[in-house]
Amino acid sequence: MVDKRIIEQVLSEQFEELKNLDKVSLVSRPEEERIDLESTMAQVIIGVRRSGKSTLCYSMLKNRGIHFAYVNFDDERFIEMDAADLNNVLEVLYKIYGEFEYLFLDEVQNVKGWHLFVNRLLRSRMHIIITGSNAKLLSGELATHLTGRHDDIELYPFSFRDYCLATDISIDSPTTKSVAFRRAAFDEYLKQGGFPELIRIKHKTAYISNLIDNILKRDIEQRYNIRYPHAFESLAYHLLNVVPHIIIENDLASEFGIKSSHTVGKYIDYLKEAYLLVGLKKYSPKSIQRVYEEKVYAVDVAMMDARTDAFAGENLGWRLETLVYIELLRRNGPKEHDIYYYKNKNGLETDFVVCKGNKALELYQVCYDMSTEKTRTREINSLLAGAKATNCNNLYIITDFQSETITQNGKTIHIIPAYEWALQN
Repeated sequence: MVDKRIIEQVLSEQFEELKNLDKVSLVSRPEEERIDLESTMAQVIIGVRRSGKSTLCYSMLKNRGIHFAYVNFDDERFIEMDAADLNNVLEVLYKIYGEFEYLFLDEVQNVKGWHLFVNRLLRSRMHIIITGSNAKLLSGELATHLTGRHDDIELYPFSFRDYCLATDISIDSPTTKSVAFRRAAFDEYLKQGGFPELIRIKHKTAYISNLIDNILKRDIEQRYNIRYPHAFESLAYHLLNVVPHIIIENDLASEFGIKSSHTVGKYIDYLKEAYLLVGLKKYSPKSIQRVYEEKVYAVDVAMMDARTDAFAGENLGWRLETLVYIELLRRNGPKEHDIYYYKNKNGLETDFVVCKGNKALELYQVCYDMSTEKTRTREINSLLAGAKATNCNNLYIITDFQSETITQNGKTIHIIPAYEWALQN
């Protein structure tokens, strides 16, 4: 149990922090529109730590003029809190905020048994907004205990559009100067990534190093009681160094002295559940083949090398591929579309295949610089191989600066600069 005086102290401090946000100019993000405040179901925003989940919810509630109460459970003074304390939390919230019908619960998965509390409040017609940074702990318990009573919204770090708005870069002006500024902003975004706080702080390497350390130790090792944390962390940092990377569990188990490939698979699942990594399955009409040769990406390019002792090179092609994949997830997640990569027996690989059910809707190839004839031929042939296998005609190559439309083998291919594509709706 947590002393009620401690609960009141923490919640009072958090109330003051909220008032300070009134003085800050906040970026309005598209995900705000997906939060249904009229719904009787819990609105659940899930994503990696420091992606802006709390700020998004606060901005949305403020913009809609909603009076709400707030509690952030990611506080060391609440580390021993469990479901038995939550009624005291509710009592203190009424004392601080007065009457309210909307309750914002931040990182609620930290409290064991939280779902019982939320279920009770939903039955009393309270509107609940929840954030969390672990997909399994949050969504898994929601699916078990709040079946049909929640809407999930995934939030990633800033998109390029968000980044431009946060840094006062015009996203639509056609002037030469504005286009030049957008290109320069994209170059910076490609290197820095989209974590909102990185825009304003100087010590970026320390920030990302601490963020990754918190995710590994607090969100994974403590919660899952990892028996060999050194091997687990070595595996995690290795994958961040080499992403995008196809997972071969037996090889990783041998390389890091991990007992079995099954354990490696569990470790990678934990990294994905905490949104440090995101997976991409191989395209195949046969479901059994989609299980194998999964590829993993960092959730943000900052994770790839903006950290202490990172040995990943500044491979702009891999960084651009990562940005494109995360943007495709932003756009297609709400539509319930699936994304795969395609690779044929001859080794030709299409980076991304967007599908609705078993129908391929769009194919994307990513190439930072395709100015040489050899590279151009390789990328076009790889995309056409995917088009033939999937019977898809919506074909795109995302580059750093090239822009043209070509026709080859009866297929039209749109070549688009990344800074333009990233701002398309």
